[in-house]
Amino acid sequence: MKKNKISTILIYVVLSLWALSTIYPFVWVVVNAFKPSNAIISDAFSLPISNFTFDNFKNAIYGEYNILRAYVNSLIISSSVVILVSLFAGLASFALARYDFRFKNMVYGLVIICMMFPIFSIIFPLYDLLIKFNLGGKHLGVILPQTAGNVGFAVIILTGFIKQLPLEVEESAYIDGANLPQVLIYLILPMAKSAFATTAIFVFLWSYNDLFLQMLVLKRKSVMPISAILREISSKYGTDFGLMAASVALISVPILIVYFILQKHIIKGLTAGAIKG
Repeated sequence: MKKNKISTILIYVVLSLWALSTIYPFVWVVVNAFKPSNAIISDAFSLPISNFTFDNFKNAIYGEYNILRAYVNSLIISSSVVILVSLFAGLASFALARYDFRFKNMVYGLVIICMMFPIFSIIFPLYDLLIKFNLGGKHLGVILPQTAGNVGFAVIILTGFIKQLPLEVEESAYIDGANLPQVLIYLILPMAKSAFATTAIFVFLWSYNDLFLQMLVLKRKSVMPISAILREISSKYGTDFGLMAASVALISVPILIVYFILQKHIIKGLTAGAIKG
């Protein structure tokens, strides 16, 4: 009994330390977002009592970098990637989970193998294709490669989840006269919403934070998303720490809100996909 109590206490201590180390950087960013840059440099760990200011947020929203415009660009890119990945991966996963066809295992194996190659390994042919199709400097030049790069992950998660769904429900729907699109929309999609939510969150975050491809394709500030704009703020000419802190605080809040709303679906989808996949 005493050993169990000690183990429980140790677990809570470790988890508390981990939570503190995770939360502290965000708290530090929020606190310093309300301080002038010179105050951050001289004392980054004090509360903004005498030097409290909203100037950093004003500069972030209305200044040269226009964080709100960058945020809209990020939403356009990331939302488009999520929709395309969900569509293509959903159809592919249903086929892999429900149909038997020649080379099925090989196709699934190729999906896994493709995930092993980072985008850096194909960057030269990829950039050449983007230039040939006149996609340089356009959102579509980021959306298409990101979609291709995320389909494999989504297929693995969704295939594992769809395999566990009861086949009898689909068979009953077919007997009642439902066609394939109706089965997909009215049966598979509602039953697999946890897996789709999990996939959507991870794909959205990956696309949202993908600095390399954004910097490669998008050169004008008017089309840059959040990650690229933050890179511009922290340039070779120095970093405006107040502006950086305010910008990071602004772009982090929506992500946290979405995660807290969908966290149950995320955990459920990941668990089911891992067990059944």
